[in-house]
Amino acid sequence: QVQLVESGGGLVQPGGSLRLSCAASGSIFNIYNMVWNRQAPGKQRELVATITRSGDTYYADSVKGRFTISRDNAQNTVSLQMNSLKPEDTAIYYCNAIIQTRNGALNDYWGQGTQVTVSS
Repeated sequence: QVQLVESGGGLVQPGGSLRLSCAASGSIFNIYNMVWNRQAPGKQRELVATITRSGDTYYADSVKGRFTISRDNAQNTVSLQMNSLKPEDTAIYYCNAIIQTRNGALNDYWGQGTQVTVSS
């Protein structure tokens, strides 16, 4: 069994910063791509940022230059540093990861999400 648990969400004023973290635990053999997604009220879920095991990154245009994704392969964690936050960044943020478990199975796992609200 594998679990992803996000933390670090909250309420922040426009222009402020937050750092989200996601920790994977369980019977993990290897973690491939790790991803942050978000879903705003009334909108479809969208990809925010991706990082490969080797550290290559991809960002949605809407967050380029403001958000930074990073990972710690030894700790099985992925983080999202969010700076210069805007009200339109308000959403539930989810992490997901492609994980190979010790029995060889490869699956896409998701966390429960953490709320980020940007408001004055």
